[in-house]
Amino acid sequence: MPLLAGNRRGGGLGHSLLPSSSRPVRPGRKLSASSSSSSSSSRRRGQFRDLLRVANSTLFGVGLLVSLFFIIVFFRFGIPSHFSSTSTSPSSRSRHAVIPRVPRKTPSRRFSSLSGGNLREAGVPAAAVVDITTKDLYDRIKFRDVDGGAWKQGWEVSYDVHEWDSEKLKVFVVPHSHNDPGWKLTVEEYYEGQSRRILDTIVESLSKDDRRRFIWEEMSYLERWWREASSTKKESFTKLVKNGQLEIVGGGWVMNDEANSHYFAIIEQVTEGNMWLYDTIGVVPKNSWSIDPFGYSATMAYLLRRMGFQNMLIQRTHYELKKELALHKNLEYIWRQAWDAEETTDIFVHMMPFYSYDIPHTCGPEPAICCQFDFARMYRYGYEMCPWRQDPVETTQENLQERALKLLDQYKKKSTLYRTNTLLVPLGMTFFTNYQKLFDYINSNPSLNSEVKFGTLDEYFQTLRDEAERINYSRPAEVGSGELQGFPSLSGDFFTYADRQHDYWSGYYVSRPFFKAVDRILEQRYCDTSPCVRLPIAFSHKLTAARRNLALFQHHDGVTGTAKDHVVEDYGTRMHTSLQDLQIFMSKAVELLLGIQHEKSEPLSPSQFEPEQVRSQYDVQPVHRVLNMPQGHTQSVVFFNPLEQARDEVVMVIVDSPDVCVLQSNWSSVQSQVSPELKHGDLGKLATGRHRLYWRVYVPPLGLNTYYVALGYMGCEKAKPAVLKLASGISPLPCPAPYACSELKGDKVELKNRRYTLTFDVKSGLMNSVTRTDGTRTVVGEEIGMYSSSGSGAYLFKPIGRARPIVEGGGQVIISEGFLVNEFTRVYSAENTIQEFYIEKEYHVELIGHDFNDKELICRFKTSIDSRGVFYSDLNGFQMSRRETYEKIPLQGNYYPMPLLAFLQGTDGSRFSVHSRQALGAASLQDGWLEIMLDRRLVQDDGRGLGQGVMDNRPMNVVFHILTESNISAAVAPSDPLPLQPSLLSHQIGALLNYPIHAFTSRKTQEVSSLHPPPRAFSPLTSSFPCDLHIVSFKVPRPLNYSQALPREPRFTMILQRRVHSAGDDPLNLDIFKDLELLNARATSLNLMHNSVEMLGYIEQVEDAAQEGHALMSPMEIHAYKLEIRPQK
Repeated sequence: MPLLAGNRRGGGLGHSLLPSSSRPVRPGRKLSASSSSSSSSSRRRGQFRDLLRVANSTLFGVGLLVSLFFIIVFFRFGIPSHFSSTSTSPSSRSRHAVIPRVPRKTPSRRFSSLSGGNLREAGVPAAAVVDITTKDLYDRIKFRDVDGGAWKQGWEVSYDVHEWDSEKLKVFVVPHSHNDPGWKLTVEEYYEGQSRRILDTIVESLSKDDRRRFIWEEMSYLERWWREASSTKKESFTKLVKNGQLEIVGGGWVMNDEANSHYFAIIEQVTEGNMWLYDTIGVVPKNSWSIDPFGYSATMAYLLRRMGFQNMLIQRTHYELKKELALHKNLEYIWRQAWDAEETTDIFVHMMPFYSYDIPHTCGPEPAICCQFDFARMYRYGYEMCPWRQDPVETTQENLQERALKLLDQYKKKSTLYRTNTLLVPLGMTFFTNYQKLFDYINSNPSLNSEVKFGTLDEYFQTLRDEAERINYSRPAEVGSGELQGFPSLSGDFFTYADRQHDYWSGYYVSRPFFKAVDRILEQRYCDTSPCVRLPIAFSHKLTAARRNLALFQHHDGVTGTAKDHVVEDYGTRMHTSLQDLQIFMSKAVELLLGIQHEKSEPLSPSQFEPEQVRSQYDVQPVHRVLNMPQGHTQSVVFFNPLEQARDEVVMVIVDSPDVCVLQSNWSSVQSQVSPELKHGDLGKLATGRHRLYWRVYVPPLGLNTYYVALGYMGCEKAKPAVLKLASGISPLPCPAPYACSELKGDKVELKNRRYTLTFDVKSGLMNSVTRTDGTRTVVGEEIGMYSSSGSGAYLFKPIGRARPIVEGGGQVIISEGFLVNEFTRVYSAENTIQEFYIEKEYHVELIGHDFNDKELICRFKTSIDSRGVFYSDLNGFQMSRRETYEKIPLQGNYYPMPLLAFLQGTDGSRFSVHSRQALGAASLQDGWLEIMLDRRLVQDDGRGLGQGVMDNRPMNVVFHILTESNISAAVAPSDPLPLQPSLLSHQIGALLNYPIHAFTSRKTQEVSSLHPPPRAFSPLTSSFPCDLHIVSFKVPRPLNYSQALPREPRFTMILQRRVHSAGDDPLNLDIFKDLELLNARATSLNLMHNSVEMLGYIEQVEDAAQEGHALMSPMEIHAYKLEIRPQK
């Protein structure tokens, strides 16, 4: 019986289509509740009255606001006496094996410090000792794309017939089905057309024969099927999982992209899928299956390890790297983080060796032969016949021996690429009967020294581990790992992916950048508001939908921008709907947190506040609301700080009158500045007639503060108008009232604050240099350029030569100078704020119209830094990766993902960093140059299955924060493979961009009177966190089940990250909230499924510290904690 899979990404070698392979569903394990209850006595550790009214996490920022709201609602409208989080621990009853860690090295770390903006020391932990680094591979490989014959990207494989005389070959054929939650069809269209039928067929087929196996990965489809499946089908499905025929692998909501997704969104999507699976079927996956993302990040390996996963399988890595690893039998290895000197992050990885995951490229090295066993082609299940002109035939008694031996020959050839005699063969289209006949023949002939059967991924990995324990496969002088002996250790990542003929998949780093930005906004705005018993169930569903819509977009054809136009519209609409829902809820949270609403009022009645920015539809940028108040009136503006450190910075709102002033919550005056709101794209009109109002605010960590904008209020200092400097190569520019204007003279112009002097070219408006107040000057030749391409598409970047500059002289230059903000490139002058350390660049991008067809837009910073062809870009916002430019690979192969940050580091320790608020692509194509791609518009399909170009560009603003630093003591050799990490100052600057202060304005103005309302602010934390610590999330993970939870089930969880720091590994007191009593804390996995620190790779002291109410964290680590808390009596 066939199990169908959808087509995938274009022609294979020999022009074959690449069918999506089927994904195995591994039998899950029954997990039982943890019986552990911490004996730690309740202690008064913090004050948290207001925070207890709101409680939950920020899926990047604003979720914390909603968290706080829930605690408030919870305690104001009725709650249990305490909330337990020590509860159910799947790992405590799981049958999953716990692999003990064997730490063999003592950590040796170098730390950084923040002082006056300089990074004083190296800012990196000690390097891991490994057998292989991806840098070593790139240095060694010649990238000549040699034709290997039948295995075009390899060589002619042979074997010794006696190789299996002492240890027979054990082959696990793993049936699977690859189901994209959106690609050429929407997730719902795929479900109705394919995935529902596949899941029905799995249950029916596996129930007929207990020798059959299958694995399944995407919980988004399984949850959808579960909602409408009959009770009989659900029972059958669960039985198949429990008896080991069906394995859930990965178990995330989707199979996420690893280049563009932020680590927070990855944690959320895996957790969402894993928790649904455990709550529904009672199993937790331990093996990851990732066959389709276009390159692999070391961050993903780290997160999986800290989620309790034991093994990984990956597929899409550079074909030349696969060949090099296969030559030395290193396709299975232990993946270790480059900064992990203690071996606590080790996880076992199986890399598939061939071009694709379809049947022609999985049974062995010769696709022409393997295609003969792709039985779906006989029945044309959406497939063409074999391109090699040798088509599959039915297995009969007459051809059984010949067919079985031909198939076994491929299995044996494939096995020579690995160290053990245990072989994995994925099977993407499953015709069980034909294969079972072949297996029975092989197994009935002892002289073949082989055993072949259907298997799950877990059966494969467990058999391999058993064999590796019996037989020593270690090489002389191999470092290996205490995780599993016999395999090399490796560090690094697998970008940029190339599948054939120097075709590099670096285009998707930037495809559909508008929606990559929307993804980040949803992360910021997501409010995981689980903790409220009284929360209307309708809104709990909306919160769950928001989390799942964010999770869905992490799919490797979602955030990548590689789906059909109508699918992108579906993703965008889903995210927009969730953003609208969350903004409504956040506005209500502000009201309740400030204590404005009466205690008996309905928690979700309309709020008197609304977000200061509004987005009218899914594919447009947000716009600022205009504060428009009559004479003698005020309008409230409330600011929320999603960070764990207090914020002291300059903010901006739009007003319709320049004659306004600003008041603090205590009604004292605040100095402010007005500048004209400039009009884009209208050469005849300089300004819109509205004004940007700037002032400096203080907002406590995770807190709120209120300010008032007033018109005609006596005793309040009016906003000071900026001074404008104008230059136009077209016609004179009018001076808008009430501003003073002057003409720019000369070819150069300077912008200054206390930290920088910036020099610009007046004719082009582009930056020339940055000079720090310590006299350090960095040449920064800014360019805007354009690539022309031939063959670029949603996936591939195939430029014709270098990008050419496109900016010509003679445009308009408008500089606004004020005591708080200078605008052209934005420079802040507010003393003693983080803002004065960085330069803000904002590019308005509209790649719309035929003139931009097959063009790719870049900005380039040509600096004087001696970077020796090396730059650093981040992996998922978690860590940096060293990138070296190689002349032996084409330009597009030297482009790398830049989710948040890229920097150049000079041999003298100087550093030039660019922070982004959306995922893009970056390169350093010449010493001292940093190039970032902004958008791309492509007419053609690139032959990878999508069947269209990328023509649905939207206008957008791309914002960068630029930082220059001097780090003389941290000078490193360009050949040093260990990635440098951002300084603490750089971390803080990135946080300001990606966790912005959120503003809410009152719907109505108020008349000024002598009776002022009391100060309105909200400050939940006992103090600011150290700047090397970050709250990733604080939430109740199951909002829909909260009111039904048992008293001892987990309700509150907190995830923390410790960045590289200078203060040592001092523990953090988890008792951080005011008026809140912490009864118990317990370390758990990042997906909240396991409570065994040994299983997660942590040192034992982590659990001991948690039971004392402390987080003991090394730099670079992310920890999760379950918290049992109650209001202080």
